[in-house]
Amino acid sequence: MKKIVFTLIALIALTNVYAQTTWKVDKAHSSITFSVSHFMISEVTGNFGKFDITAVSNEKFEEPKFEVSIDAATINTNQSGRDNHLKAADFFDVANHTNIVFKSNSYKKLEGKDFEVTGQITIKGVTKEAVFKGRLNGIIEGRGGKKKAGLKLTTSIKREDFNVGKGMKPIGKDVEVVVNIEMNEQ
Repeated sequence: MKKIVFTLIALIALTNVYAQTTWKVDKAHSSITFSVSHFMISEVTGNFGKFDITAVSNEKFEEPKFEVSIDAATINTNQSGRDNHLKAADFFDVANHTNIVFKSNSYKKLEGKDFEVTGQITIKGVTKEAVFKGRLNGIIEGRGGKKKAGLKLTTSIKREDFNVGKGMKPIGKDVEVVVNIEMNEQ
């Protein structure tokens, strides 16, 4: 009998240690922005208005696995002519490639609240590895007893690797991406 009780307690403890929590993005408090140089004298910034982010981790948001989907047609640089060109075939080709997708496959803890997430990003039908530097800003208890996690992730992407604006010399080749997200425990 003691052996059965001990086994049950051990199973419950292991379940709690490895319990996975799903987190969903709070879109009202999140953004995906980018910047790229123009003529190497200024920076053009923009954002994507529609995206979905899901993470699976434990309740402390340790070792998260991310899945991100961005509606490329919602690109916004506050200049409609440029935005329409960015949606065209020589840039994002949104008629044929509606989403930008990222799926993480590894996590590396760094110092303090910092970490790295590595995964596969697909832009315009081309898939490459991307490494995001991340910081867990904190976790709080939200409404209804569910937790909220705040994070910032950054990376640099070589746009021509994805056939985005290939050969357009006035535009910088490196695009800086910043993802500020608030996630709700489900």
